Amino acid sequence: MEITQNQPYAATPGYFRRLSAFDWLFGLALLAGALFGLNRYGAYMDGYEKAILLLSVPTFAALGWHWKPMRGLMLAMAVLALGAIAMYGGELAAGEKRFWLRYMLSSQSAILWMSVFFFLSTLFYWIGLVARSSAGGAIGARLCWGGLLLGWTAMMVRWYESYLIGPDVGHIPISNLYEVFILFCLITAMFHLYYEGRYATRQLGPFVMLIVSAAVGFLLWYTVTRDAHEIQPLVPALQSWWMKIHVPANFIGYGTFALAAMLGWAFLLKYERPRTMWIWLVAVPLGFIAIMNLVAFVTDASEAIRNSTLGTSKFILGLVVLFAVTNLLRNRLAERIPDAEVLEDIMYKSISAGFAFFTIATILGALWAAEAWGGYWSWDPKETWALIVWLNYAAWLHMRLMSGLRGRVGAWWALVGLVVTTFAFMGVNMFLSGLHSYGEL
Repeated sequence: MEITQNQPYAATPGYFRRLSAFDWLFGLALLAGALFGLNRYGAYMDGYEKAILLLSVPTFAALGWHWKPMRGLMLAMAVLALGAIAMYGGELAAGEKRFWLRYMLSSQSAILWMSVFFFLSTLFYWIGLVARSSAGGAIGARLCWGGLLLGWTAMMVRWYESYLIGPDVGHIPISNLYEVFILFCLITAMFHLYYEGRYATRQLGPFVMLIVSAAVGFLLWYTVTRDAHEIQPLVPALQSWWMKIHVPANFIGYGTFALAAMLGWAFLLKYERPRTMWIWLVAVPLGFIAIMNLVAFVTDASEAIRNSTLGTSKFILGLVVLFAVTNLLRNRLAERIPDAEVLEDIMYKSISAGFAFFTIATILGALWAAEAWGGYWSWDPKETWALIVWLNYAAWLHMRLMSGLRGRVGAWWALVGLVVTTFAFMGVNMFLSGLHSYGEL
């Protein structure tokens, strides 16, 4: 039978035939890097770690092939990270001696630059939205990419710095609250840029980057008050290769859930009644702050918990101020916010992706718990709240698919989901003890 032009599948080339020469060179560069690492450091890896390294090649190659800008980001990150490692020359003290390390490419310097870029990105996104300026959004997007580049570079360099302190200290930098907050910022910003490009709109940036900037603000407060940027040896419970896959999968979930919540806020700003917004986004959080501080200071809470409560209160109060300001500007902003169809579609896709990875992370966590503590599930507070988060988003997706959940109910649910997720992420560490107490504030 002759195939005609009316049969579209006949003219569609296969997946690999659609790849360009640069795509193949990018994949070969990833393979060469993995083989180099395996050859040089394979003696320090067990079989599982070698498998993770090799499987990362097709994973990141597929990511770069699907989302083209990631190729440039990964290659630039590799150049900067390898350049910084070369400058160290195996000597940690070089971080204070060499100009480019001290002021740009040491892990802490790069993290501070990442923070500046994310703050400025948020500012320019908002300038673009309020002033109806396309230039503001374009600058915000470029600054966000710059923050991603420096943040991922910092994580790679920090990994190397931990081994310079001592071979027994070296570990992947996702082991404490300081490091996972950086991971959260990077993952949330990455998903934002992906959807921004996919839907060709920069009106999402002002809202999503606010949660990233809020996280950066908490990160800086945590650094100043606790010297959290210092690299510490792993506690025994974290000395496992499971951590390398469980934590990133977990924070893909956290990042996408946060993104969906901020889009829910944008949806409500455009479609919800102003009085309802004032009550739920201003009055309720202020009441929560009052109750939380009353409990912390009336009971026999430790000084650390009281300080953490004050820090969290400042964080929430900052969000309340932002909610109040945007609610005052709602008439000017609403017409610039994308239509309901776009916001709901991105919320759905974000929660779907996050739910998939959070499910994988929960399964991996159970396997890790069986190895570390002898049981898959112990109803530890962290495990219990992880289950609550999972059930919350499982219900959201069920209602979306089976009952056609749309509109203000879905947006409010996504926003409330951020509260549930935040408590599972931070609140459990502040107020509850258990097997995961190594992550306490």
